[in-house]
Amino acid sequence: SLNNLAALYLTMGAYEKAQPLYLQAKEIRAKTLGEEHSDFAASLNNLAALYLTMGAYEKAQPLYLQAKEIRAKTLGEEHSDFAASLNNLAA
Repeated sequence: SLNNLAALYLTMGAYEKAQPLYLQAKEIRAKTLGEEHSDFAASLNNLAALYLTMGAYEKAQPLYLQAKEIRAKTLGEEHSDFAASLNNLAA
């Protein structure tokens, strides 16, 4: 999948290859699932993690915040993915 290939590139440090794949995956999920779906939140989280690794904190933070809000609404604040969102913001 796009996310898996992007994750591989991220691990390899090939950020310029990972970014367009994460962006494409995010757009596909937005169109097919909607921007309030937990899988869309996962795409936001993945892209934010890339930006964090690249040192682009100003790009990562709003994506982490958006993912947290979606997860709170769709999964609830007791879900492990919501807790992961809080952890990402604290890091």
